[in-house]
Amino acid sequence: MLETAFHWLGVAVVTSPLVLLVSLGLASLFGCLLQEKTIARLTQFSIVSGLAASLAILALMLQSGVRNVPIEIGNWVSLPDEGFHFHLKFVFDRLSVPFTMLSFILCGTVGAFTNNYLHRERGYNRFFMLYAIFLVGMVVSSLAGTIETLFFGWELVGLSSALLVAYFHDRRNPVQNGQHVWVVYRIADAAFLIAALALHHLTGAGDFDKLVGTGAWPEGHASIEASHALYVGLLLLIAAAGKSALLPFSGWLPRAMEGPTPSSAIFYGALSVHLGAYLLLRVSALLEASMVLSGLVIAVGLVSAIFGALTARVQTDIKSVLAFASLTQVGIIVAEIGFGLRYIALIHIIGHACLRTLQLLRAPTLLHDYNGFENAIGSHLSVSPIRRSRWTSPQFQNGVYAIAIYQAFLDEVLKTFVARPFLRIFQWCDRAERRWTSFLSRDEHPIVKDEPTHPGSLEEFV
Repeated sequence: MLETAFHWLGVAVVTSPLVLLVSLGLASLFGCLLQEKTIARLTQFSIVSGLAASLAILALMLQSGVRNVPIEIGNWVSLPDEGFHFHLKFVFDRLSVPFTMLSFILCGTVGAFTNNYLHRERGYNRFFMLYAIFLVGMVVSSLAGTIETLFFGWELVGLSSALLVAYFHDRRNPVQNGQHVWVVYRIADAAFLIAALALHHLTGAGDFDKLVGTGAWPEGHASIEASHALYVGLLLLIAAAGKSALLPFSGWLPRAMEGPTPSSAIFYGALSVHLGAYLLLRVSALLEASMVLSGLVIAVGLVSAIFGALTARVQTDIKSVLAFASLTQVGIIVAEIGFGLRYIALIHIIGHACLRTLQLLRAPTLLHDYNGFENAIGSHLSVSPIRRSRWTSPQFQNGVYAIAIYQAFLDEVLKTFVARPFLRIFQWCDRAERRWTSFLSRDEHPIVKDEPTHPGSLEEFV
């Protein structure tokens, strides 16, 4: 009976956000415009039911002493000749349950805030459709028991993130910034996909149990060799760096603030920005198998934290300041994971996500409150004087300031050495395809020139 209760409660946790997504998706598909009250109630139902089922599973786990509860859904794709199968499996343990509950609580908070913030806005339905996609992606990523399931949720989170950055699509900058975020996510997703293929090749399956052993988190031990752990871990570190805006992918984080304030809070202050750190926590047994990998994780985390702290001090708008402040904390969390402080990193994620959600939701009214304080006291608020260090020269300080204000030219580096080479390869393939098509159709005047692109396209971006 206990196993049956775990199974059905686990299914309820996963299906509760799907109810919201399917309801909004079918309404949009058939052109049925739902009222704001209906969307708000559907959102509340999904959040409350998913959170209640998660709390029930946590209570049963504490009462029975069970630390690992797998929920098997079966093979959805099976290719025995090729040795591949897509196995849908969810795991409830001491890592996934707190993160899932955090996702439901913060998504519920942001959903309630958005109901008033976007009241009578033209894109109200579109926002909640993308919000539902994000909620499904976060729940699937948090509970994933296989790397394919995690990749599926990972993609849903990335898709909704890029589309919400470009939410105000009638303006040019949000569309370009959404494309920039999407390009960085493609790099991270490519590394993630290669790591998934490598894991299948090394272990014969995509289950995390095959990778980190059968012990409950965080007691598992990697079942692959140190060299293989380093290879797979490096790919996953690149994926985590892209998703969590760690160096050298930090340039997209302030661009993501083009989206509405609720999406900025839930994505880049609370949940999405911590998904890379969550991935490293899930595969933290790999770090024990390779000291080199642990050192690289610590280095990336500390350098990202220092970079975020310096860059946040030269920003001129509150949302960018909070974005780089989030980067600083995420870098520290990643360093904690590299040092093996897994529980501390998990607690740090929960506390930082809650605090940053509150700060970003309060950001639109901060200037109003600041002016109210000044009007109340009848003068300007006092500002602490800037104390320059006696141990550094003015040239060094100016150099650090230039690096911070231009964000170390990370965007230009990615455009020059990553985006442009791939774009040229794709353009060459396009021209070759047109020539081959013209040859087969015996066209005497083949069109091989690149067609002009519309504003905001990838060619203009790079």
